[in-house]
Amino acid sequence: MLPGMDEGNTAAGSAPDISDMSFEQALGALEQIVQQLERGDVPLDQSISLYERGEALRAACQQRLDAAQARIESIVTGADGRPASTRPFDTES
Repeated sequence: MLPGMDEGNTAAGSAPDISDMSFEQALGALEQIVQQLERGDVPLDQSISLYERGEALRAACQQRLDAAQARIESIVTGADGRPASTRPFDTES
């Protein structure tokens, strides 16, 4: 659980700004939301708010993963250790 957040304090209005969170913090917050929704003990209105926040966190995490993958794809070093070319991230050496 994130500091300053308890189970009753996860509405989007009272939660930290996603843009200020690290990838790991955003992923942890998303995992917490999923756990709350899976328990099924959250009132409907709060469930909707949690779902909306979860979707925003998922999108932010995906954007950061896509950016990291693009950085990795852009850096392939040559024999001399200098960047030589680009290659897709999932292509084997």
